[in-house]
Amino acid sequence: MDRVDAVVVGAGVVGLAVARALALAGHEVVVLERETAIGTGVSARNSEVIHAGLYYPEGSRKAQWCVRGKALLYAYCASRRVSHRQCGKLVVASDPAQLAALEAMAARAQRLGVPVSLLDAAQAQAMEPALRCVAALWSPSTGIVDSHGFMLALQGDLEGAGGMVALASTLERAEPTSDGFHLRVRAGAEVWTLACRRLVNAAGLHACDVARRIDGLGPEWQPRPYFAKGSYYGLSGKAPFSRLIYPAPQDAWLGVHLTLDLGGQARFGPDLEWLDVDDPAAIDYAVDPRRADAFYAEVRRYWPGLPDGALQPAYSGVRPKLYGPGQAAPDFRVDSPQDHGVPGLVNLLGIESPGLTSALAIGEHVAGLLRD
Repeated sequence: MDRVDAVVVGAGVVGLAVARALALAGHEVVVLERETAIGTGVSARNSEVIHAGLYYPEGSRKAQWCVRGKALLYAYCASRRVSHRQCGKLVVASDPAQLAALEAMAARAQRLGVPVSLLDAAQAQAMEPALRCVAALWSPSTGIVDSHGFMLALQGDLEGAGGMVALASTLERAEPTSDGFHLRVRAGAEVWTLACRRLVNAAGLHACDVARRIDGLGPEWQPRPYFAKGSYYGLSGKAPFSRLIYPAPQDAWLGVHLTLDLGGQARFGPDLEWLDVDDPAAIDYAVDPRRADAFYAEVRRYWPGLPDGALQPAYSGVRPKLYGPGQAAPDFRVDSPQDHGVPGLVNLLGIESPGLTSALAIGEHVAGLLRD
């Protein structure tokens, strides 16, 4: 039986960041990835935004790791020459009723150490003349990143430190032992056994399913997954904006965002569609052109010049959630040995936005949890 020190399940951005942190700490690491390439799930289907940390409750993991991860990510991209741009973001109030939400966001950001500035309409429109608003919150530390380039750099660091990624390899069962785990792994028609001391579940959409495959965990540590689909629509033609534009949040929804890719192409989304599926393999990622109809009125609240018929289906992504419609959004869930009592095991569950921004901070934290 082959033996390594640590196994990470999932080669998305969080799994690769965790594996890299463990490898740099001196552990022999193998990443098991069920697909035939890295980063084909949640990590490949998002807005590629580097979030500033404006939206998350004070003291939460999301707030702490977003702020920490953002700093680490900018430094990492600069040192590894990963394409990125600190373009900034305007969160805009389209009517006076939204001013209180902007002011509350600004106060929370300042307490978290996130730089922001409240702007009046004239100041915001001086930055973005096509914008219509009554006020805006300027977030200069928001940016965009080449997420696949980021993951390739993480994989390079992992392999440079002696780790490896095993593609097309699915964890079928994990059995705790006196000195770690025995793993049953399927690679096509072949089944093999791998022993390890440390096991990290960073399987994204499949994380709850992976948790159910680990012997010795009670049902409270194997939560039910929920899946929320978000569709994005690309703008035909050149966008009149050089910064990201988000509407002021309303209730639990952040509204229809205008984001940019590194080539300057604008896209709008995501919307929110709860899926009635239990298996990620059953997810349909097709984008329904008709769902764009609801975007026009929302976007025109802050960009009245959006032309009719300008939104075209782009792509969709699905967030792994631990709650259903109408329920309060929980924090990132990190089930450690101190929680469930299984030595050497960390389950990362419900890691959705801002998971990309937080990835390096999550890796740092997990490596600390599993330090000897």
